[in-house]
Amino acid sequence: MSDPRSALIVDDERDIRELLTLTLGRMGLRIDTAANVGEARELLARNTYDLCFTDMRLPDGNGIELVSEISKNFPKTPVAMITAFGNVELAVEALKAGAFDFVSKPVDINVLRGLVRHALELNNSERPAPTPAPAQHAMRLLGDSPAMAELRETIGKVARSQAPVYILGESGVGKELVARTIHEQGARAAGPFIPVNCGAIPAELMESEFFGHKKGSFTGAHADKQGLFQAASGGTLFLDEVAELPLPMQVKLLRAIQEKAVRPVGASGEIQVDVRILSATHKDLGELAHDGRFRHDLYYRINVIELRVPPLRERTGDLPLLTKAILTRLGGNQDRPAPRLTPAALDVLARYPFPGNVRELENILERAMAMADEDAIDAGDLRLPQVERRSPPPQAPQAPALQDYDPFRSSPPHLGTPPLPSNGLAGGNTSESDGPLPSYIEQMERAAIHKALEDNRWNKTKAAAQLGITFRALRYKLKKLGIE
Repeated sequence: MSDPRSALIVDDERDIRELLTLTLGRMGLRIDTAANVGEARELLARNTYDLCFTDMRLPDGNGIELVSEISKNFPKTPVAMITAFGNVELAVEALKAGAFDFVSKPVDINVLRGLVRHALELNNSERPAPTPAPAQHAMRLLGDSPAMAELRETIGKVARSQAPVYILGESGVGKELVARTIHEQGARAAGPFIPVNCGAIPAELMESEFFGHKKGSFTGAHADKQGLFQAASGGTLFLDEVAELPLPMQVKLLRAIQEKAVRPVGASGEIQVDVRILSATHKDLGELAHDGRFRHDLYYRINVIELRVPPLRERTGDLPLLTKAILTRLGGNQDRPAPRLTPAALDVLARYPFPGNVRELENILERAMAMADEDAIDAGDLRLPQVERRSPPPQAPQAPALQDYDPFRSSPPHLGTPPLPSNGLAGGNTSESDGPLPSYIEQMERAAIHKALEDNRWNKTKAAAQLGITFRALRYKLKKLGIE
């Protein structure tokens, strides 16, 4: 008979220690307790634990310091932080320090039991292997490049936590596969993995889709409906293209994540949900938050751990392995031998920037297989689009014109034309680079920017949109032209 699973409880409140001891003891765990950091260190030095709970504030130290210490010295022991009710900031800080999860006072017994079950699953060697991802998706994480090795190592680490993960990457890099891999390697692998494209749900149906609704709560609600949070309970909810969420829905989502509860449309009370949140977008969520198009509090709540998936152009050394795997799969689907790539074809692929990443590579190879005459694919069979390789932006602009904005295009009707410089465009010395033409362009830009700012009550985000340029381009021009 194997030894019972064990847990360490660190809290200076006797009532909390007794409540946790009673609850965990009924779940078959052997319990040790400590009232401070010093006692906890002594017990950790003598025993191995399957789980640890620690309070945030202890008489002789900080709970977050203990979380960091256990995460470093005892990585197999998941730590859950006990926080005061509503203290989300400290909970997020604990998760960033390596905490597995957190539980708020007063402790909800059902939430506590769910947390314990997930924590014990981390080191359960007998849990069934997860269902492998479809072949066309699984190969997107193939590769021996340093970037992919680092990504897989990071996935392995974040999978042992319950902290929200924000997956950043361009379209086609495999963000959903990364989310699925985190789910499969974590304690929730036996639970559901529910992916949802936030940009594909009409705004008026979002609340019902996410939280469910009760029969008769609105026209067309003919029966009770379970929401995505309820469907993902016990598992993982993956919010793809989270940047597309409208602001009103962001408020409701933030509350659901913080309170671990949802209120279906038309319901009188909330329902507890046990869900890990993973999110992804190809946009710069930090910039959207800065511009006021995404809530700062939600951004920091879902971005506890940020995970960047490298684009294919940053790991071209993986192309031979990727292309071989893709061609083998495509050949199997078409019941024909997998063709090989000639050295010339591989060289052309290595110089192509792949704006669509691995998804585009799959499409290119599938088309090339149809066009190739023999069992080899040559450079001409690839028929790559004429896309220039991306180059780093210049250190300083060579001309003062606005990015993405041509001051000589047709101006909006309300924009007046500034007067010509005193020396004029005609008859002046136009041979010098600092002559009247650049000065005239600068005056046009200044007038256009002033007008846009005044029209939008000095809201820079709206002014940039009116001018047809990015927020960053507008900030650059404001600084360059000395407009405050």
